[in-house]
Amino acid sequence: MSLPTLTDLDGEARRRSLLLRLQVRRPAGMVWTLRVGVARHRVPADPDSPLQLLGELKGWALPLADGLRLDTMRVQGEDSIDVGSLIWAATFAWALESTPCRRASLLAIHDGERQHRRLVRYFRRLGFTPVRELGAGPADLPARLLWGGAGLLMHGDCVEGLHRSALRLAALEVRGQRRWSD
Repeated sequence: MSLPTLTDLDGEARRRSLLLRLQVRRPAGMVWTLRVGVARHRVPADPDSPLQLLGELKGWALPLADGLRLDTMRVQGEDSIDVGSLIWAATFAWALESTPCRRASLLAIHDGERQHRRLVRYFRRLGFTPVRELGAGPADLPARLLWGGAGLLMHGDCVEGLHRSALRLAALEVRGQRRWSD
């Protein structure tokens, strides 16, 4: 299976009656800020109907191989099973196509034991591996300020993340729809 491009993912979103949008800024030419959103029209047959935001991811990137930092991911609403995979795939495809970033970092926030375990399991499925716990110690304070809390810092490979997200999208695909390699 070949890796999808952002163009492929935009087409896949449209086939699923979804809108995929990336908002990228690069103030002073240094750091990219990224917001990936997926929405759908409230009335699918009416392209003039209001949009309903189903999910979004926010992050930023430094111009380094390990510079992609993923901060906030949220998916909501009914019939949004493919939204998360689409957001992840678009994020990794953007990094690979538009930046020198090849590795990503994120924090599996620890705001409840059960939820934390679910996040770690979810991120592992995307190919992220644990690096270290950010706790309450003084040495962790700078990282906690950067990431916004305590949790498990994890790193992942962008190619692997794109591959796994694309596989997940393909697995969710309705029979008869095109595959990436078609």
